[in-house]
Amino acid sequence: MNRLKLAAWLVAMCCAQPAAAEWFEATSKHFIVYANGTADSVQKRAERLEQFDSLVRYYNSIPANESDGSNKLTVYVVANDAAVRRLFGQGGKNVAGFYQGRASGSVAFTPAQGGDPNDVNALQPQIVLFHEYAHHLMLGNFAVALPAWYAEGYPEFLSTARFEKDVVWLGAPAQHRAYDLLLGNELTAEQLFALDPSKKMRDGQVASLYARGWLLTHYLMIDPKRFAQLNAYLAAINDGKPGVEAARAAFGDLDVLNRALSSYLHKSTMSAYKIPLTRLTTPVVTVRPLSAGEREMITLRMRSDRGVDRETAQPILAAALPIADRYPKDAMVQGWFAEMALDAGRNDLADAAADRALAIDAKSSQALVYKAQVHLRRAREAKVTDPQVWREARSWLLRANKLDTNDAYALTLFYSSFGMAGTPATDNAKAALRRAHELVPQDEGLAYAYATQLLVDDKRDEARAALRPLAYSAHSNPDNAAARLIAALATGKTGPQALASLGGNAAKVTIEN
Repeated sequence: MNRLKLAAWLVAMCCAQPAAAEWFEATSKHFIVYANGTADSVQKRAERLEQFDSLVRYYNSIPANESDGSNKLTVYVVANDAAVRRLFGQGGKNVAGFYQGRASGSVAFTPAQGGDPNDVNALQPQIVLFHEYAHHLMLGNFAVALPAWYAEGYPEFLSTARFEKDVVWLGAPAQHRAYDLLLGNELTAEQLFALDPSKKMRDGQVASLYARGWLLTHYLMIDPKRFAQLNAYLAAINDGKPGVEAARAAFGDLDVLNRALSSYLHKSTMSAYKIPLTRLTTPVVTVRPLSAGEREMITLRMRSDRGVDRETAQPILAAALPIADRYPKDAMVQGWFAEMALDAGRNDLADAAADRALAIDAKSSQALVYKAQVHLRRAREAKVTDPQVWREARSWLLRANKLDTNDAYALTLFYSSFGMAGTPATDNAKAALRRAHELVPQDEGLAYAYATQLLVDDKRDEARAALRPLAYSAHSNPDNAAARLIAALATGKTGPQALASLGGNAAKVTIEN
């Protein structure tokens, strides 16, 4: 190659460099995605998520409703698995992505890069994110009790969706579970049905729960006759039958079922549903680059949005303070900073930041909610009894609700404010709680508060229905208060008596934080 050609080749190579990576926000009907990449790559990520959302809704015949899209999932895309585990914190050594359903805003954290993309058995970030979003959709649309194996097995079944040019394959084999299925500690079918999620499991058992849960789900979902048996089993569970008893009634001899599962696992091929992409809605995504202030604040925002306590909020606040000072005219930065200050107990800083955000955007519902939290906290800490002070604090929430009647956090705080004031919830407050729970049934703390209020009001049938999904939650606490409350009601106790049997305070239900 002569020098002239070499110079031209070098110029061409320089001009052909890919677009520089930077932080973008992609917004669609059901998602807000923050990712470091190119505008095109971030848009494609959000479009694929919307396609998956449409796929799950189509497959499950989930009807559209007026509040659809009000509970957007915020997805933070971080560099790799190690970054995910740092955000998760203690107990996250095997975590490759995670999700939190909250009235204040549901969030998911996923790595941009995961396992070897050429390794068919590697756990890829898309599978993890699809699994977690499947939980979000299931909790938001299936108000029933789901046993642990199915609560994890069905998201696994959905998570392996494979998108091609014109079609998507639903129910593709879970290659990432191959090791646990073939060489791991096997849980039999009967053991799956008998699992008590409130009891701690070893790592091998957890892995088997996901793997065998997927296998059993796939076996039952693909065949129409077996699918009918699955529906009968789930109906029996929701009628209060114990897991193994419900399984025997629906599936017959569980040893026979277990042998059938083993044979199914070793089949040379597995069926999957082939769905044309034309059956799915066309994603509409808006992408914007983050402002200079947002770019400086985004990693702190992720740590804050992950969830903190007063102690862990302090270093975040200290790092965020100079950034907030540099960008006083950036409403988003001021809003994020207000939350960090609230978490750290700095009501003064939170109040001032919310004021700055409102001065820039008077219709910032985020800032209005933060103003409300400051006023509510001050009233509670001062043990104020003057009703006018509490009405003034709630006025910020009423303004936020006027801007967005489906703001679940504003509704939740309105209800909670009565417990903070030490006064019984009004009918309006109870209606706000009910609506918040309808909007974000994924928030377990909110679900417990709703069930508790029903018990306070002695609405036992409604309370049982609200408690049942919590009693079967795959992530329930060891004491499983929901199961204990259902058991107390079964003995004939009234709602307040059931609460009293657990040491619950039937006169005050506060769900701040």
